[in-house]
This record gives sequence, structure tokens and C-alpha cells, in this order.
Amino acid sequence: MRDIDKVIGALRSPTRREILGLIWSEELRAGDIAGAFDLTKPTISQHLSVLRHAGLVKMTAAGTSRRYIARQEALRGLHAALEGSLKWSPADQIHERLRAEARTTPVVVVAVEVETDQVTTYAALTDAEIYSRWLGAPVTIKDGRFAATMEWGTEVRGTYEVMCPPRLLAMRWDFDDDNVPLPGRELVAYLRIDPTPAGGSRVEVHQLVDNTSEAAFMEAAWGLVLGRLQAGVVAASDAASPMPKRRRRPKYRASA
Repeated sequence: MRDIDKVIGALRSPTRREILGLIWSEELRAGDIAGAFDLTKPTISQHLSVLRHAGLVKMTAAGTSRRYIARQEALRGLHAALEGSLKWSPADQIHERLRAEARTTPVVVVAVEVETDQVTTYAALTDAEIYSRWLGAPVTIKDGRFAATMEWGTEVRGTYEVMCPPRLLAMRWDFDDDNVPLPGRELVAYLRIDPTPAGGSRVEVHQLVDNTSEAAFMEAAWGLVLGRLQAGVVAASDAASPMPKRRRRPKYRASA
């Protein structure tokens, strides 16, 4: 069935459904069809035209006479199409689902817009030299594995599990730090780089978390990283542009 909407529209009229019943198994002249209804011949002619365009009736011309008969195979095709549209069962009716353990994990989303284009921005997240320049901390990337040491001593390491330039990075990572969440458990994040109308890029991180305290930490951590990306990616992507180095400092400032 080429156009299901057209067929359904044609069948919406009770008169057209009656016409189909009348000519379901018998070919009749247009005048005979009109004579069976308390409607004008032009009105019946219009109904027949709609049924023809929907592929539901076949017309045979003999001189000035027009004869019509229903295309039963077209309606069988409609039934098959409607049956096919219901082939997916609701998930709660599939007994196999009970074999699997399912849970919903919250996600922290952090995003910035940068002035560099999509390709340049992707490179800034995958080229160790450029990454080090805008982050302000030494970064190594080899065979998809990355590591960085922030100026206050936190060590970050992980693996780019999926790299789809210039748009997507999927990563597993963890860190060595005395803050929460506890280190030693791999975290999962997805980075999307999409072009903006102005010629720049929007970088959006989706970080999976387990609880609200972890979410608060990740909002701050990714906010710091993407904030540095936004502030420094233009200069970092230009090898001739000098980048100030961040001096090592204690993680916590001494209280006054």
C-alpha cells in the first residue's frame, strides 16, 4: 500500500464505505451506483474519484460509460499494513524482560559554546599537545588512553572507548583524589561536539552518576574543564600563540 493515509482518508466517509460494499464483488455503471443513493450524480462521481485515487476501486471505460468495481486486494493490503504497524508488543508484555536487571541512571549535562569549528574543537579534545595548552596541565594521550595531572595534584586517567570524529567521544575514566565520589570506580561520559550557526561549536558532556552528591561533584568538575576549554581553545589551537602555564598550588587554600 503506497499511501496508507490516503486510503484511510477515503474510508473515513460512510458514503464511500457504502459504495465499496455495493461494488465489492460486482462491477456497476456509475449511473447505477448513483441510483442507489439519495445524492446527486456529481456528488457520487466525486466519491468515486476519491476511491480511485486511493486505489480502492478499478474503473473500466466503454465509450461514454464508466464501470466500477472494488479492488479487494487493496483492502487486503491495508489490513496487512495495519497489522504490521502493531507488530511491536509493549515492553511490559514481553516475558523475557523479566530475566534482565534494569535500572535508570541519572545524567549530569554540562555544555559550553566555543568559537572554534567542529573539527578544531574535536582535535582540542584528542590531541595531547593542544589539550595540555588549554587545560593548563600536562595531558598524555596514546592509543586512546589519556591521563592528566591537575595543578593541585589530582590525577585523571581513562580511555576513549568510542571516537567518532568530529562529533562524538565516549569515555571511561576515573581519578585519584581524596574527594567524593571515591576513586577506583570507572565513570562513563559522552562528549558531543556539534556545529553552531555562527561557525563555532557546542560541546556537551553527558556524565552518568549514581546519586546527588556525585552529581554535584561532576557538575563542578566538568564545569571547570569546559570553562577552561571555552576560555583557551582558540589560543591553544594556534601553535604560535603563547599560553600561560598554571602554577602548582595546594588543593585547599589555607583559611584566614
